[in-house]
Amino acid sequence: MKNTPQLLGLDALGAAADPALQSLTPMLRCLAERGQARSYRRGTLLIEEGGQGDSLYLILSGRLRAYGCDSRGREVTYGSYGPGEYVGEMSLDGGPRSASVITEEASRCVMLTRASILDHIAAHPEFALELLAKVIRRARAATLSTKQLALNDVYGRLKALLEGEAGEQKMTHQAMAQRLGCSREMVSKLMKDLELGGYLERASAGRYLLQRPLPARW
Repeated sequence: MKNTPQLLGLDALGAAADPALQSLTPMLRCLAERGQARSYRRGTLLIEEGGQGDSLYLILSGRLRAYGCDSRGREVTYGSYGPGEYVGEMSLDGGPRSASVITEEASRCVMLTRASILDHIAAHPEFALELLAKVIRRARAATLSTKQLALNDVYGRLKALLEGEAGEQKMTHQAMAQRLGCSREMVSKLMKDLELGGYLERASAGRYLLQRPLPARW
């Protein structure tokens, strides 16, 4: 169920003095001024896969996760996004949403409509190239993820995750399982084995440090 967002008009916030807005690139800052800032609780569903909508969310603070579900409710995560990034661009063609997006923590975003984005592109045509490049990068990432799922076993995918993103941000075993397309129990077993083998050390809840290079196979 969607939580009710707290509306925060950019004019009322004093955009010029807002650190979150000032940290954006000049192009994104101009874009943000065309929308409305909203605050969301953790666990708020912003976009539902298969639904209709033309809103794009520009993240000012917090973190959003894009994911998909099968008919049995099993999830696979497509990506996790933080401040300065945006989600929802795939629906700007008028088609149904290709993924769901949920807040992983309390977040603040600027919601922009398709009309406001078109106005921004008319004023700043170069943003169309940035938007296209974003779509291409995410399509390539999705292609690589599909290839890894098809060609790598679970340990191979976990190894790639630990050597990349999981070493830089907190991720629960459930979040890892959603990224890898396997069960949480399988992830927990592999992580425990790697800890016992001296390859990993738990630095804090959800964060691990590599103690030595992970083996190619397990």
